[in-house]
Amino acid sequence: MAAAPRCALYSCLLLCVSGIVPKPQNPRIISVNLHSILRWDAPRFHKGNISYTVQSKSINFPGDMYENVSTNLRLTECDVSSLSAYGDYVLQVRAESENNHSDWATIRFKPMDDTVIGPPDVKVKSESGSLHVDFLGPFAEHEHDKWPLKQYYGSWNYRILYWKKGGNTKVTHIDTKHNSEILSQLEPWTIYCIQVQAVVPEWNKVGELSEELCEQTTHNVFEQASQWFAVFCSAPTRRASFL
Repeated sequence: MAAAPRCALYSCLLLCVSGIVPKPQNPRIISVNLHSILRWDAPRFHKGNISYTVQSKSINFPGDMYENVSTNLRLTECDVSSLSAYGDYVLQVRAESENNHSDWATIRFKPMDDTVIGPPDVKVKSESGSLHVDFLGPFAEHEHDKWPLKQYYGSWNYRILYWKKGGNTKVTHIDTKHNSEILSQLEPWTIYCIQVQAVVPEWNKVGELSEELCEQTTHNVFEQASQWFAVFCSAPTRRASFL
């Protein structure tokens, strides 16, 4: 019977050691364009300085063990962008003080699903009665390299939304796989506003809208010239009909 009390006492000691430091709270991922930061709230602890260890484990390979992402952290955040964008992970973080540590706080993280697709860079130019819209990005940044985010996803479209400025006007949108589009059939000398976002159908993801840009249209000089030419050419025929 003496073994049972000793085991209970041993278990109690283990719980006390690991429970001296409260575990971090509210772990969360802030990820934009695959730049991913794990953050958490510091536990209430008044017995000394604490640091943190962050570990990751791949769900794609169940046999894998947890690996350290970062140790001896003083801040309540950790950059986890180095993890493969195509992976599926469990992240865990614990607080440590001297020889004591807290329990682990865990969170699931799947970069391709969880990251927010930021807005593209957009330029608008008014020319010959149309608006020429060019867009680029967004980009995933890793160390000193920048890669177009659309290279990570199988399908990728840009959605252009435009409307006449002022009043309760209808918003029109068109989708394109290209990095530019010409908006034609617009009213002349009218201000149109434009925003662009990425759309990834296969992942059911819609990116953030770009900054609103407004530009005024002009007359289509080529269309106007062709009308004048048509009138000029038909004038002799009309005059001949009166003779």
